[in-house]
Amino acid sequence: MNQGVRTILYPVKDINQAKKLFNQLLEVEPLVDEEYYVGYRIGNQDIGLVPKGFTQGMMGPISYYHVSDIKKSLQNLLNDGEAQKLEEIKDVGGGKLIASVKDSDGNVIGLIQMP
Repeated sequence: MNQGVRTILYPVKDINQAKKLFNQLLEVEPLVDEEYYVGYRIGNQDIGLVPKGFTQGMMGPISYYHVSDIKKSLQNLLNDGEAQKLEEIKDVGGGKLIASVKDSDGNVIGLIQMP
């Protein structure tokens, strides 16, 4: 089952500058504040800042659709040939799985399965 977009990740060059901006924008302190990731939660929305995102191939923000079966969801997107795989399914910690594809218009679509 697809639960819609609930996670958005932003690649950033200067984590401290980005953190100041998002602290002001979101009016909360981050729940996770590490050198490799800064994460916020507003309601059921997760917003993350990824300091090495550009060097990892992120060209801009990526919206992640929360799905119950990432393997099935990824295969469904690839089956019709309208999307190409950008990122294989990988565990990013604690059993959280992510993957991404690019559609025929060049838009990046992220998938995430929570443990």
